[in-house]
Amino acid sequence: MSIRPARMEDAAALAAIYAPAVLHGTASFEVEAPSAADMATRLMQVKSHGWPWLVHVTMGQVDGYAYASQFRDRAAYRHCGECSVYVAPEAQRTGIGQALLMAVVSVARTAGFRQLVAVIGDSGNGNSIGLHTACGFERVGLLKDVGEKFGRPLDIVMMQRSLV
Repeated sequence: MSIRPARMEDAAALAAIYAPAVLHGTASFEVEAPSAADMATRLMQVKSHGWPWLVHVTMGQVDGYAYASQFRDRAAYRHCGECSVYVAPEAQRTGIGQALLMAVVSVARTAGFRQLVAVIGDSGNGNSIGLHTACGFERVGLLKDVGEKFGRPLDIVMMQRSLV
């Protein structure tokens, strides 16, 4: 098992990992799974700014990823990142998510972020809330009924970790 920077040739694996969260879960508020080409574009955009996108590899297969990008597209937010972490369904609850999140926290600091924010879809997403708590994030807010998926309204839990 290892963690390394994501490469363009990882795009298909990234799309495959993310698709179940989009199509069957509420962690992501997207409703159509992005293609490998879409993921390659996203990866290129993150990396072009010098922000981290990491993958976890087990026996040669990418089975998880995490990245951080600027929280919002305004100059005043340049030191605040938003992070995301996704793990393939068959590899969840094995420690991969925590290893990835802690690694992206470390690299985000090096990339110039002073704060990291996690925007967690679905206030009932105890696994993600627990993961972020275990990695030093604190719950700082709740936005009620801001999304809708599968015919039900969804909240967003805001969590934050200082990197200074």
